[in-house]
Amino acid sequence: MSVASRTDGVRRGVAADPHVAELGKLMLARAPKLGEAMADLLCRQIDAYRDGAVVTREQVAESCVANVTFIFDSLAGNADVDVSPAEHTGTTRALAGVPLPAVMTAYRIGFRFMWEQTIAAARAAAIPTDSILDATAQVFLAQETFTQAMSAAYRQQLTAQIVEREEERSALVEALLSHRITDSQSLWEAADLLRLPTSGPYVVVAAELPAIGKLGLPTIESKLSARDIRSAWRLLPDLQVGIVHLKVSATHDSLGTLVDVLGHAAAARVGISPPFQELAETSDALRCARLAVTGKPLGDALVAVFDETPLAVAAVSAPEAMAKIRSSVFGPLDTLPAEERIVLLDTFRAWVEAGGSANESAAKIFCHPNTVRHRLHRVEELTGRSLSRPQDIAELCLAFEVERRLP
Repeated sequence: MSVASRTDGVRRGVAADPHVAELGKLMLARAPKLGEAMADLLCRQIDAYRDGAVVTREQVAESCVANVTFIFDSLAGNADVDVSPAEHTGTTRALAGVPLPAVMTAYRIGFRFMWEQTIAAARAAAIPTDSILDATAQVFLAQETFTQAMSAAYRQQLTAQIVEREEERSALVEALLSHRITDSQSLWEAADLLRLPTSGPYVVVAAELPAIGKLGLPTIESKLSARDIRSAWRLLPDLQVGIVHLKVSATHDSLGTLVDVLGHAAAARVGISPPFQELAETSDALRCARLAVTGKPLGDALVAVFDETPLAVAAVSAPEAMAKIRSSVFGPLDTLPAEERIVLLDTFRAWVEAGGSANESAAKIFCHPNTVRHRLHRVEELTGRSLSRPQDIAELCLAFEVERRLP
């Protein structure tokens, strides 16, 4: 049972010492006046209570009277004492946004004030010293019980608020990803609620889930925040998706830092979209991030940044159509032994990256330029395309991009 749901109180044994019970009854009669005096003290010394804007003086007084009544009830030997006022205080202070340390400070100041008043009353009533010591032990126990009930209710309410805020943030992220927020005012409001700057550059990050309901990037928001990178995240059925803001003055460095953090945190493959400037572009960026994470891996790294070159975009834009193009162009290469096929494709890639220079290609793959020319001629023979015709080169390059990027 949660702390906030208990209403039957905390069981207390009847005080064995009649002097303690006498003191409890004496102070219980003074509880309302004492609580009011305690409230005045706290409103002077606690910032959150001082001007009444966060918590009113009446609310402070209500809590103080409940506190001292609880303690003096225990001294008077009452069998059942109710902790629900303490739980109510904890819940209301959390809702008001009063920091728990401030509430605990108020309890400490109030307890000292209450006990000083109790000691003075005990001496005036000629209560024996041994009885005062016994009462002290009971008061400390009662105060601890009351304080624990308050703090447990505070933390429970705070947890509920955090969960609610995160659910709201998650829903906003999904709304941006699905392009349900489009007007400027709503986008600015969304950025504010997500604690993101109102303008880019942003990127969308998509991470595969290692298992259903298991995050691919655990605690990633706090890890990025530690590197001064703001983000907001949403768990989808198949992906963990985040909107990440990059530093305007050092976008390249910020992207490099992001890749580094993601690389250390990733438990599965992660894709990053190209940078974009407006939150309205988030849904398009998600598509690129998905393509980066679902495409053919380039090397052993788990993190892939989508390459926004025209060929790369074309290669992954219509996977079924592109797969047919790859098959029609490179189909004859599929009949070759795997090792030979890889050699021909690697040579073609080096030639493209070298701007069509056989000499530079040879330097890249550590062979003779004539070997490069021979392999390229084999590609021409097998595909029926000529590297001297621009249209044929375009088809070969597109097929190669599809080969590289699609599973």
